[in-house]
Formats: sequence, C-alpha cells, structure tokens
Amino acid sequence: MSAADDPAGLTADRIKSVAGQLAAELTQTGAGSPLAAMASARELATAANAALQTAVDRARAAGHSWKEIGDVLQTTRQAAFQRFGRPVDPRTGEPMTNTVLPGAAERAIAIFADIAAGNWEAARADFGPKMLEAVSASRLADGWAQIASLIGRYEGMGEPFAHALGEHTVVDIPLHFEAGEATGQATFDADGKVAGLFIRPAAQQ
Repeated sequence: MSAADDPAGLTADRIKSVAGQLAAELTQTGAGSPLAAMASARELATAANAALQTAVDRARAAGHSWKEIGDVLQTTRQAAFQRFGRPVDPRTGEPMTNTVLPGAAERAIAIFADIAAGNWEAARADFGPKMLEAVSASRLADGWAQIASLIGRYEGMGEPFAHALGEHTVVDIPLHFEAGEATGQATFDADGKVAGLFIRPAAQQ
C-alpha cells in the first residue's frame, strides 16, 4: 500500500514535513518570520491531533477500552470518548454529528480570561437568560475565590477542546493553579449563548 492510499501514512508524512519546516524557522537567526513559525506550529498541532485520533481509532480497533485509552491520555474514559469517540445514534444506527459552534473555543478562552482578571460583567456578556438570572457577577467572584482557596493562585490555561453534546457545544479548558489543576467548562446553546459554566478542580492523587 502506498502512502497515498494510507491516511495514517499521509498524516505521518505531513507531521515530518511540518516539523522539519518549523524546526528550520525556529533556528534561523536574524531571518525568517515569527508569524511563519507560528503558522507552522499551528499546522503541526493540527497534524498531531489528526495523528492522535488515528492512534485512538487503532487502539479501539485492537480492543482497548476507553478506560485504557483515558489512562494513557491522563483523562477519564468519558472525556476520552467525548473527544475521540465516534458515537452512533441508537435511534437510527447512523453516526452522530460532532459539529461544534464556530469560534466556541476562542469565546470560552475569553470568558475564563475575564474571570481570571476579575472582569465579572464582561465574563457574563454572552450568558443566556437563565444563566444571567442564576449566576450574578458576585457569584462568579465568590466561585473564583473558592477555587483560589483550594488550589491557590491562577497561573494560566492550556489548550481548549470543543465537542458537540446534543445541540450544545461544550468547551473544556485546562486551568493551571499554583497548587493544583482544574478544568473550566463552558457550554453554548444552538444560539451561541452560554448555557452552563463550571470550574472543577482535579481530583487529588
């Protein structure tokens, strides 16, 4: 089988090519564009995600459980399935769509950045009516203070992951604190309004 007939081979070739290009751009001195390096890094991340999906598909085909896959990815079996699974609609037997709201990941990042900066009203700007009623600015502030009391000062966030859940789009973002980790989760409805917002500290080992 040629690489052209093998999606995994094509992904591997793409990773090799982009990784080499990125390495060259990062090691150039006094030449090259930082924006070009950023574009290559982003392309490499996209290719790596495709490779990870392929690896998970192969693990499932080999009979490995979602728990085993989750353990390797250092996450729960449910989170692993939500990101990499290929669910089938039990009503029709057809594959279920995994279409997410465009821009949801970026919007979720902005919400948690506003929370971390204490911009409570800005964080509530896209809340739906029920969220506006249930979660006031003071409640956001109280929740953030409670997280700080458990795991310390906020230090940054990781790569967001957006996935479809019925008609909603859910975005999970790793949040890093001085004494622990947490997951920020923003749920958007079909109209693009925030229908849920949570910050869950990771279980302590």
